[in-house]
Amino acid sequence: MLEWLKNINKVYPEFWKEYLLTFNKKTKRFVVLSTSATGNNLETDVILTMSAFSIIDDSIQVGDYFEIMMLQYKFFHDNKLPFDSIINSKYKKLGEPDAIKGFLQYLGNSILIGHNINDHVKMLNVSLERLDCGTLKNEALDVNVMHQKLAEITDQNFSLERLFEIYKIPKINETDLEVENATTNQAYKIALLFLKLKSRLGIK
Repeated sequence: MLEWLKNINKVYPEFWKEYLLTFNKKTKRFVVLSTSATGNNLETDVILTMSAFSIIDDSIQVGDYFEIMMLQYKFFHDNKLPFDSIINSKYKKLGEPDAIKGFLQYLGNSILIGHNINDHVKMLNVSLERLDCGTLKNEALDVNVMHQKLAEITDQNFSLERLFEIYKIPKINETDLEVENATTNQAYKIALLFLKLKSRLGIK
C-alpha cells in the first residue's frame, strides 16, 4: 500500500511509457536473453554485457539481435579493477541508462526466454529502478523449468551445460567463455535449446 502511494504521482521517463504502450497488443515474438554480470548481489553487482536474439514462427531471427557492453566504469573504479575488458571489448559500448533504454526498445512486449531467467530479470529491475522506472512486465519462460516439466522433475536444477548435453547442443566450455562473443554465443545456443523444448512441450 505504501509503495503504491509512493508511486501514484511518479513521473516516468518517456522511454518507459513507450515500453508500456507495447503491451496494448499481443505478441508471438520471443526474445532469448543472456547476460554477464560482476556477481549475483543485487545491491553491489552490475550487468556487464547483454546479448539477445528474437524468435518468430519457430525461427531464430539472426538479423534481429541485441548486443551491448555497459560502461560500468564506476564499479571498476570503486573495486580497483582494471578497465581492460571494457576498453578492449568489440561490443557496442553504452552507459547503463542508454543500454537499458535500448534493450527495452528491442524487447517491447516480447516473451522473455533464458536460463534461470528470474535472476536476469531481478538484475534488470535494479537497473530500471536507478532510472526511475517500474519493473519488467514481460511474460518469461525459463528453459530450466521447461526441461523440469518435460522430464517431470521438480527437485533438481540443471546447468546450461547439462541441458546442452541432454538436448545435443554443443556445450560452452571454459575456452568458449573467454572469447569476446561468449554472451552472444550463449544466447544463440539457449535459443536453439528453447526451440527444442518448445516443440516437445507443444508451445505455440
